[in-house]
Amino acid sequence: QLVQSGGGLVRPGDSFGLSCILPGGTFSNYAMGWFRQAPGKEREFVAASSGNGGRTTTSEPVKGRFLISRDNAKNTVYLQMNSLEPADTSTYYCNGGGTYRDDYYYPSLEYWGGGGQVTVSS
Repeated sequence: QLVQSGGGLVRPGDSFGLSCILPGGTFSNYAMGWFRQAPGKEREFVAASSGNGGRTTTSEPVKGRFLISRDNAKNTVYLQMNSLEPADTSTYYCNGGGTYRDDYYYPSLEYWGGGGQVTVSS
């Protein structure tokens, strides 16, 4: 189980960051990903990072606004969200140990964070 930071309420145009820790293990062995799911919608891929952080992907809806990064010494992956829009309102989940291939991240079944609700509203 991944330990994920909580969400928050922000205004349009604001920035907000999420973090996710994998307790134990060799963190650099794990590709990591972020997903989001809004009420009534399917889960949506947001971003992914290779184990050493040298390769990252962000989805088209968030490209140029969101940034995934990681600190392997702290077993932590981050999602920095900038220029937030109401359409970004969702519950965000991190995932670890999935398959990162062809600029897409296929999540593992085992390692999910508990989710963080991010609401963007004026």
